[in-house]
Amino acid sequence: MKRVILLLLMLLIGAIMLYLSRFWFLDLWPRAGLFGVAELRPGGGLLGRWLRGTPFAPFELLIWGTGVFLILTYLQKFIDFITPAPQEDDHT
Repeated sequence: MKRVILLLLMLLIGAIMLYLSRFWFLDLWPRAGLFGVAELRPGGGLLGRWLRGTPFAPFELLIWGTGVFLILTYLQKFIDFITPAPQEDDHT
């Protein structure tokens, strides 16, 4: 059961990261935004929109890659923290 929950957590985080990226291609909700929040438009690409007009806009892909790396690193540390380490058997 714990593996199913962790797998669902990974799928949810993966979907959120895909939505924040420029590679989101699904229009699943109206143009008004998800749950009425105008900043959550159906087209994805939120990081690019947030960086538009700033000096960091040319570095969108670098920021995206660094953010994904950090998110996945800390998610793995969290999973390692909540799952017990396997016991080693001493067969000498």
